Amino acid sequence: MGEIILPRRMFLWCMSLIYMAAFVSLYVQIPGLYGNEGLLPARQKLRYSGISLWEQILTSPTLLWFGPRLGLDTHSTMELLCLVGAGLSLAATLVEALRDSVVFFCLWILYLSLYQVGQVFLYFQWDNLLLETGFLCILVAPLTLIRGSRAVREHDSVTFWLVRWLFFRLMFASGVVKLTSRCPTWWGLTAMTYHYETQCIPTPLAWFAHQLPVWWQKLSVVGALLFEIAVPLLFFSPLRRLRLGAFYLQALLQILIILSGNYNFFNLLTIAISLSLLDDQHVRFWLRKTDKTDPDASKLWSQVCHLLELAVWSLFIFGTIMCFDLQLDTTKQAISSRTAFTYHQFNQFLKTVTIPCVWIGVLSLTWEMVTAMFRCACVSGFLRRLWGTLQWTVFAAAAAAMFSISLVPFTYIEYESSARLWPGVRQAYEMVDRYQLVNSYGLFRRMTGVGGRPEVVIEGSHDGITWTEIEFMYKPGNLSAPPPVVTPHQPRLDWQMWFAALGAHTQAPWFTSLMYRLLQGKRDVIELIQTDVTQYPFHQQPPAYLRAHRYRYWFTEPKSNGLHQQRWWRRVYDEEFYPTVHLGHSFLDNMLNQYGLKDKSPPRRSPNNTVASAVRWMRSQVRGVPAPILIWTLIGCSATICLLLGSRNKRKHPDGSRNPPEKETVMESEEPAADGSKGHLGRSDKWKDEGSESEMEEEEERDNILDNKDSEVQEEEEEECDEQYEDGEKDDNLRER
Repeated sequence: MGEIILPRRMFLWCMSLIYMAAFVSLYVQIPGLYGNEGLLPARQKLRYSGISLWEQILTSPTLLWFGPRLGLDTHSTMELLCLVGAGLSLAATLVEALRDSVVFFCLWILYLSLYQVGQVFLYFQWDNLLLETGFLCILVAPLTLIRGSRAVREHDSVTFWLVRWLFFRLMFASGVVKLTSRCPTWWGLTAMTYHYETQCIPTPLAWFAHQLPVWWQKLSVVGALLFEIAVPLLFFSPLRRLRLGAFYLQALLQILIILSGNYNFFNLLTIAISLSLLDDQHVRFWLRKTDKTDPDASKLWSQVCHLLELAVWSLFIFGTIMCFDLQLDTTKQAISSRTAFTYHQFNQFLKTVTIPCVWIGVLSLTWEMVTAMFRCACVSGFLRRLWGTLQWTVFAAAAAAMFSISLVPFTYIEYESSARLWPGVRQAYEMVDRYQLVNSYGLFRRMTGVGGRPEVVIEGSHDGITWTEIEFMYKPGNLSAPPPVVTPHQPRLDWQMWFAALGAHTQAPWFTSLMYRLLQGKRDVIELIQTDVTQYPFHQQPPAYLRAHRYRYWFTEPKSNGLHQQRWWRRVYDEEFYPTVHLGHSFLDNMLNQYGLKDKSPPRRSPNNTVASAVRWMRSQVRGVPAPILIWTLIGCSATICLLLGSRNKRKHPDGSRNPPEKETVMESEEPAADGSKGHLGRSDKWKDEGSESEMEEEEERDNILDNKDSEVQEEEEEECDEQYEDGEKDDNLRER
């Protein structure tokens, strides 16, 4: 694989932005979800039993244990952690020097601390994915704050490879579970005929996508299975253009999902992870910067690579046609499709490829380690070479450990392969499981809402006779309200309302707490339903009675002219979901006591120290601002500032001579990659062209200081090497001129 300097920088910038969106999205919801008068108070998850602080952290790794030492309650400490995380990630977005291992470690530990007490509202796969990717950022990012330099390290390709392995596990598992679940809609290729209207929070474009003909919907399922099962096998291809093709197919899939559904920061995070498939050469192509090509590259070898790539894509097309029996129906002007293999055949395929996928990962990681070790051996200067080798040893061991423990959740997709893992690997995974370092994935395992989208509608009344529906901001309710666009914000209560509608209310204990808090008229909970409290029908006086019914929702059909009707939804009544209750009702009290949600302790007085006052002041500034507007304002301002800074730097260095901060002196040693592009086994000519004279002089001074510490014999030998190296560099510059 080629140089990964630019994709790595892009990845770290995107992760800073996604962290900011995640922290801000959660911050605006903390009072209603986890406050002392929220749905699931976080203080109930932290039991101060008198043990030492270290033992508390080992039991539940969260920084919330330090709240009492700051004079804060659990609710205020959660808000403080969110504010610190949002501010730190915003600063990392704007300042490249802050995209550092230390900063990313702080962001990871902050989000992990919130995750530990998040309960059901934070138990989503994208929260796990953010934690796992965030931990990899600690290994991928440079140590700018400690070393004072953003120089590229020889082992960067090894740590960045872990991101590519994570991307493979995410996509491959997400495709496999759709078929191993034996869901009839996936096997019948009809899943997309239900998906658009039954997903949690659809977008307006989902209504139009739902109106597409059935043959197109079935073809979409074929494409989804192809993108998620077959295409990820190209992530480790030695042919560069195959990896680039896989990147564009995955990016296309994620963009289509963003356009048709609100999945918070998940798809943006997936696109950020997919950057691990790129290299510097392709990013420079995006930036319209010319990339030097090797005139001596073998044209014959390049033609062979083109033929191999053509053969692979042809095999993909042929396999898709055979596996799904694709046929062109000229009479109906459609493409018919059906699943042409059985569950047993797919299971045999899974048994055949799971272990080979592991070995492909082993070989790919080994190759990255060997090439990185070779680069370390080519560093000029004995001490620098020794220091680079020590770094390579540490990070290569960390990469091998991360890869090993990730095999446990990866092999969950196939039982026999999981049973063949070494027990020591499983024990290591169990030791770090609480830190969410690696996770298993599998989105949309089964398609719900085949008989109509189930939706819970809460109604309130003052007299028990006249009932008024309580409308949520984002989830479907009002038949005439268009679907919203809230990405990258996740309204976590609306999401859990979608899950609650799939079963009985006893499977969602928090729903009883929701009814209780609405009867009490708690403002923090009301703001989860309507940010503008005046839009809440009972904002002046809490309802005396509450009840909930389950309905079945469908998208409306278009008019004869193809346009949508005035109403986006239609619905029919299904059944009672929650009986009529009021404060003091025996059923409500019994449910609260059963789930441990009854307020037993007296109301706690809010702390009045400086930190608590600052936290409350910040809350007052954002109260009433819709979360999507707040997040997109921060994203827009960050992107604008970054573009302005980039254009200013470009004006300062119009010839592109600005030296990228990440480069260390390496001896020239290039080898052509498998597809004819240059490899990255040593120093390339473009690094020398981008170096500035002042930084080269500083680098030589550091080399002299380090060399003086060696013996006189070693000093003479290294001076001779430096002279030869400088002479060769001058010759190269003359040739280039």
